[in-house]
Amino acid sequence: MKKDGILNPELCRAIARLGHTDTFVVADCGLPIPDHVEVIDLALVFGIPRFNEVLDAVRKEIVIEGITLADEARNSVTEHWIDERFKSDDLAQGIKYVSHEELKQLVSDAAFVIRTGETTPYANVLLRSGVPF
Repeated sequence: MKKDGILNPELCRAIARLGHTDTFVVADCGLPIPDHVEVIDLALVFGIPRFNEVLDAVRKEIVIEGITLADEARNSVTEHWIDERFKSDDLAQGIKYVSHEELKQLVSDAAFVIRTGETTPYANVLLRSGVPF
């Protein structure tokens, strides 16, 4: 048994398969996800687990080089959560903003989506995997 880090076997497998520039999404419980995109559904009930809790766990395991948020998330608690966690990081591509509709289209190219129990509007982030060297 693993002694720390993410324990969910599907999420561990998906993270281990990521390569440089692959994208994945940490999403609220309402984001529409195309049928062909793998969903790692962690949602238990509304609010559990929280978006920021899942983001914290994933961030410890993955090098992130780019972040995409919906324009609609500007000046929101979601943007605050992202700023709080990544402001000091040297992100190669920084934080990019697109319309919520465009973000939903970008989900189609993601390696996987982690569905949380989050109910905060626009609590969705597309993350681009980096390399540790």
